[in-house]
Amino acid sequence: MTHDNNDEMDLAALEGRVDELIRTVDQLKNENFALRNQQDNLVNERASLIDKTERARSRIESMISRLRAMETRS
Repeated sequence: MTHDNNDEMDLAALEGRVDELIRTVDQLKNENFALRNQQDNLVNERASLIDKTERARSRIESMISRLRAMETRS
């Protein structure tokens, strides 16, 4: 009877550990999903900022060219 009781306690402990591992895996899946979404958002934001920077650089270069042209006409 004691052997059966120990086996039952071992089985209950194992079941508890498996449940804990399942919760941990679920939590990690959720965190991984959130991090992937955050990474996608940051990649998109970076691309947008690069595009804005390029457009600003182009406009500034154009203004500098126009100023130089005005300077040579004077």
